[in-house]
Amino acid sequence: MSSSEIPAPAAPLKPRRLKTPRTIVALILREMSTTYGRTPGGYFWAVMEPVAAITLMTFVFSAALRSPSLGTSFGLFYASAMMPFQLYMQLSSKLSNALSFSKPLLRYPGVRYTDAIIARFLLNVITQIAVSYLLFSLIIMLFRIETILDLPTIITAFALAALLGLGVGCLNCYLITRFPMWGTLWSIITTPMFILSCIFFIMEDIPSQFRDILWFNPVAHITGLMRRGFYPTYEASYVSIPYVLCFGLITLALGLLLLNRYHRDLLNL
Repeated sequence: MSSSEIPAPAAPLKPRRLKTPRTIVALILREMSTTYGRTPGGYFWAVMEPVAAITLMTFVFSAALRSPSLGTSFGLFYASAMMPFQLYMQLSSKLSNALSFSKPLLRYPGVRYTDAIIARFLLNVITQIAVSYLLFSLIIMLFRIETILDLPTIITAFALAALLGLGVGCLNCYLITRFPMWGTLWSIITTPMFILSCIFFIMEDIPSQFRDILWFNPVAHITGLMRRGFYPTYEASYVSIPYVLCFGLITLALGLLLLNRYHRDLLNL
């Protein structure tokens, strides 16, 4: 065979573009099918769960109290705190199980642990924001509530809830996978969160000696900030955005540091 007949070497394969976004979209679709596609109703229950909870709280407390601490609508009062609280709780819970949920897929070289975390984060944020929009619109229209919405403040509250949920979720993703007992302890520790996050009341209604302790709960700052966005006369002077930012960023940095160092070891547990 002459040198002219020797085939030219094959051109090296070009790296596939947009590999990470495609992987994240695929993981989001998988999450949607497993979370909402296996039960009758699907996304309907994502809307009905907070609606049922707020309806029950409105019915119970309106029978015992003449009016909420802010405004005249029990539904709006509870929803304005419950929706950012639920965003935080959903994110912190879902992200803490991101590695275990996607463990079979994470063994493929094209799928990284960050893809699983980002996919769960995006899906739950989009879902909770959509549910919140529908719920607030329903409450305002049904009860004909006239209020001036402070959209930048509302968006800030949701963003802080998302950041806090991301940070706590990433840190717990390592801790729960590495130390399974931590999952049980964490559920016990966070059981009173629904009460301690100022959903049923505002911070100013609490005696000062307990208020100083409750101040360290970052979720209470988020619910207070959210109510400031719905009630123009409510100042929520105790709210500290830098405190929530620091709490969220520190837990996020620590969680990502541990996951980046030990994620391969966690997949073998």
